[in-house]
Amino acid sequence: MLGVGLDFSKIMLAAARRRLAEEESFELVEHDLAEPLPALGSFDAVVSSFAIHHLEHERKRSLYREVFDLLEPGGVFANFEHVASATQRLHLEFFAAIGEPIENEDPSDRLLDVETQLGWLRELGFDDVDCYWKWLEMALLIGVKPAEPTS
Repeated sequence: MLGVGLDFSKIMLAAARRRLAEEESFELVEHDLAEPLPALGSFDAVVSSFAIHHLEHERKRSLYREVFDLLEPGGVFANFEHVASATQRLHLEFFAAIGEPIENEDPSDRLLDVETQLGWLRELGFDDVDCYWKWLEMALLIGVKPAEPTS
């Protein structure tokens, strides 16, 4: 299996099915990340993009634990995410920079600062945890599951 894609949106899954129609080694699964991950096997990489920020903070942390458990030793977790600004002024600057009125802010967003999330990843056992890229309220957070020690 090359990969598994998860989404709770039937529209997004349908778009992914069209895009991956020729790809036989990719499975798409309808799943709400607010619920524990289904049994999917283990992976060399888990990648998320603009999904986890919709979860309550407690669920974010428990999802990070579930991701850690899914990864093979040496596996990478990459989360490209919408994160909280340090101040309200910076939050307003983000909306101005993307040309979006603050009134259009998504009420389902549950934004959390980068440092808290990096701390969680470290506490859960990830290595090489860092914010590898950030622009205003968009950030790429990465952690690596430690490789098993060689004897």
